[in-house]
Amino acid sequence: MAEKKVGFVAMSSEKKSLDNIPTIGVGMIGQAFMGKAHSNAWKKMPYIFWPPPAIPELVKICGQNEENLKESAKRYGYSSYTTDWKNLIEDDRVKIVDNGTPNYLHAEPSIEAAKAGKHIICEKPLARNAVEAKEMRDAVVKYKVKSMCCFNYRVVPAIVLAKNLISDGKLGKIFHFSARYLQEWITDPQFPMIWRLRKKQCGSGALGDLGSHVIDLGRFLCGEISSVMAVTTTFIKERPDEATGKKEKVDVDDAMASVIEFENGAIGTIEASRFCPGRKNYNTIEINGEKGSIWWDLENMNNLWVFWKDEEPAETRGFHCINVTESYHPYYDKWWPHGHIIGWENTFVHLVHNMVDAVVNNTKLEPFVATFEDGYRNNVICDAMAESAETGKKVKCVFE
Repeated sequence: MAEKKVGFVAMSSEKKSLDNIPTIGVGMIGQAFMGKAHSNAWKKMPYIFWPPPAIPELVKICGQNEENLKESAKRYGYSSYTTDWKNLIEDDRVKIVDNGTPNYLHAEPSIEAAKAGKHIICEKPLARNAVEAKEMRDAVVKYKVKSMCCFNYRVVPAIVLAKNLISDGKLGKIFHFSARYLQEWITDPQFPMIWRLRKKQCGSGALGDLGSHVIDLGRFLCGEISSVMAVTTTFIKERPDEATGKKEKVDVDDAMASVIEFENGAIGTIEASRFCPGRKNYNTIEINGEKGSIWWDLENMNNLWVFWKDEEPAETRGFHCINVTESYHPYYDKWWPHGHIIGWENTFVHLVHNMVDAVVNNTKLEPFVATFEDGYRNNVICDAMAESAETGKKVKCVFE
């Protein structure tokens, strides 16, 4: 068993030296939901991961509304702002470009950043479709820059522990992967049209928004997905335009469900919906293998439930909960004393630390952090599910 360091003792023994810690310039494209989450992570990273590989310098933030942008720059701590993402990429102070924009703005800025030799973080899904995603993947390979696709649940300590247990053979041969990602936020027919409901801007609905997350967890924990068979539906066919109130057709899915096959012979099910009253951010997965099972729930993200078939007496055998907050658990040696839990926003702290370490020390991001290769493969699988839903046939996932 790994050595346990009581949190109060571990925290008091942290290195405090400022000697030889470089800075690294960050440019943030996007100032809304993800811009806020990512900016928080950049500021918090050296506070938690001390001493850091480099201290992020928040050089510039980019957005569309200049009045809001000026406020965001001050609020988030950026030294300058611009409404032109090309201006941000051209800034020599910026070494890492963080793209937290809507899906339709992922490809072009990310590709141009790669051409400029900038390392890139991009929100998920990587692109609206696999064609765009492949162009993005090919660009970072060609220009030899580090890339990250923000599937942040990979770096939840409990998920990393699950990955380690599976890799160590604790579950044996994997039989099943099942996942549900359910939310409730668009059940009201009067909820207006936004970019997440327009295919031209988002690519797909619940499939790309929520389904991509659990597709990534399936690939991360169980291996590559080889084929899919899916159904999708749109419950509310028209919605009012936010500005005019005029009805507009909804051309993306409100919900999806898919049966999947893995290359290693395991099978699985994936369900994603934004029409589940009472479900706020219900992301749950279960994995069953020959030696045991694991399940996890995002809304209780610090706990991992495990069952070992042969390691306990029959009369006491059952699922038990691991509170993943000990100093020997993944990432937790940098956080708080055991039992003092972290939250959703802290997953981004883990991501940006991994990125800075990769850039400064030339370390690999894979397999524990998703790269543009993972983002591309995820888009291939999403496209295959959309094709299956349209044709009613099983579709193979073909990666180039």
